[in-house]
Amino acid sequence: MAELRTDLALEAAEQLTASGEKAKKIAGVRLEERRCEGYSITTVTVESEEGSRALGKPMGRYVTVDLQPYFQRQERYFPRGTACIASELRQLLPQLQQGCVLAVGLGNRAMVCDAVGPFALENLLITRHIVAEQPQQFAFFTPVAALAAGVVGQTGVETLELIAPVVHHIKPAAVIVIDALCARSRHRLCSTVQLSDTGLVPGSGVGNHRSAINAETLGVPVIAVGVPTVMAGEVLAQELTGHRAQDGSGLFVTPRDVDSRVRELSRLMGYGITSALQPELSIEEITGLLG
Repeated sequence: MAELRTDLALEAAEQLTASGEKAKKIAGVRLEERRCEGYSITTVTVESEEGSRALGKPMGRYVTVDLQPYFQRQERYFPRGTACIASELRQLLPQLQQGCVLAVGLGNRAMVCDAVGPFALENLLITRHIVAEQPQQFAFFTPVAALAAGVVGQTGVETLELIAPVVHHIKPAAVIVIDALCARSRHRLCSTVQLSDTGLVPGSGVGNHRSAINAETLGVPVIAVGVPTVMAGEVLAQELTGHRAQDGSGLFVTPRDVDSRVRELSRLMGYGITSALQPELSIEEITGLLG
């Protein structure tokens, strides 16, 4: 069977295994399942070059959070979702000490299914400037800067070419990139978050590969946070009918309520990242500071 396009390491592992088998049986790939704040967490760890080749993913950790409880509006779904994202992100981030963090929102804000990155930045507490201006009063804040990189079709500039000079100038301890992803299963559309310590390649899920944004190209740790908002039309046809469509190349589909879901998930991502970087702040305090 031809490879089914996905940005999710968990789906790539599922695709390689026979029905009922576990991804841990793939050489060089380890699968762990647990729960955090009521949310199901699956971590796929690619431990060897063999595993990397098998999954088509760089070596590293890929954490998938199932957000079904969020959209089922279970008790305290937003605070618990925020705490879950923050907890998982902290485990991927390096020891920051006094270092700054640069958050980069990728995507086209004029196209809602691709706007997770820039929308998330609207819900992120930016602190680098106030820490620099009043270091004694705000010494407890982690300095955070943000960059909405857009897409090359709008700027004419590769995303990496925009990010690299900023990284060189402000010298962050880590970069967090936020982007929309492509899924293989309709059940994961706008209901899953993937966090990884491997960076990402913008546009790879929809066949529009750009320069990689990772530790190798930027020289600092890069954490990727992504939400799958689209899937290939031929993949959806196969999931629904069992037959691969022959003329669906280039067609991508997205949920009917993608506008509201992307807005909600972008808020969750922004608050989750802020909570990870500013653990002393409550949800209410973050809301107040965001204005």
